[in-house]
Amino acid sequence: MGSQPSQYSRCAPRAPVAGGQAQTIYSALWARTHAQPDPAWRRARWNTPDQDFIDVDWRSGDAEGVDKPLLVLFHGLEGSSESHYAAAFAAESKRRGWSMAVPHFRGCSGEINWRPRAYHSGDFEEIGWMLQQFRQQHPAGPVHAVGISLGGNALMRWAGEMGHEASQHVRSIASVCSPIDLTASGHAIDRGFNKLVYARMFLASMKPRALDKLQQFPGLFSKEALLAADTLYAFDDVFTAPLHGFENTDDYWHRASAKPGLSGIRVPALVLNALNDPFVPADSLPTPSSVGDWVQLWQPRDGGHVGFVAGSFPGHVRAMPQAVVNWLETGSSNH
Repeated sequence: MGSQPSQYSRCAPRAPVAGGQAQTIYSALWARTHAQPDPAWRRARWNTPDQDFIDVDWRSGDAEGVDKPLLVLFHGLEGSSESHYAAAFAAESKRRGWSMAVPHFRGCSGEINWRPRAYHSGDFEEIGWMLQQFRQQHPAGPVHAVGISLGGNALMRWAGEMGHEASQHVRSIASVCSPIDLTASGHAIDRGFNKLVYARMFLASMKPRALDKLQQFPGLFSKEALLAADTLYAFDDVFTAPLHGFENTDDYWHRASAKPGLSGIRVPALVLNALNDPFVPADSLPTPSSVGDWVQLWQPRDGGHVGFVAGSFPGHVRAMPQAVVNWLETGSSNH
């Protein structure tokens, strides 16, 4: 499919703030996500094959099993159904008459999970199991999936593994601001301003959860090494990589990255990355010639990391979900 600038420019028309850092921070703190009240969610718990659980938030009022489309949103690192982008996608899908659900990666729903593991960027098997459950519970209507940041990498990693079989579960998929080259993005977030602000913010959330896991399973990893970790690289070396079958951070980031598998995707897929995303270096992004006919690349100049603030002050973040959901509904019909 390649890139189509005239379409993806609608993601962030006339942003009220300039620069990737400002657009990233502003969107999360001040921009309006929707014109209606905050979405209400109805929680369901799914038991996993390995004796653990996944909590899924369905938008309240949506009927299950009907023939209208279902939007599944996979959240980003330390995200949830309370993330600002979840509210924005909830508003857009409701406006179109779609159902919506947000499955929480393990440990992200507000309750510690039961197994000696958490979640990670390349967990395509978990993505596949969740999408299978959604397909079974929503057999009549089409299922579309969007992954934000980490969730988008895992989603694209799954699609690359599945090839044509992915179409048995989803009609189309999209990733938004996903670090599909985890090595490039991981090193970017561990440097300079990113390290001082974003890496510190993530670690302030992830370390307590990891310590809860250590209390649950004594001896699982080194407490001293975890407390000393001041970068995502160091955290992943102590916690994420060994708990999920990787040798170390380098092995994890290499094997979990979705970028090498994009050419194997055989379901309509949209990969959206802003060129000024402070987490995802522009020179690490794929080119049209490297992804094949099933993948469309949107690489607008502005947007930051899941920012895409639009409109006059104070601005809103509805333009990106509108453009993405519109593509899922109409742009994917090329196949």
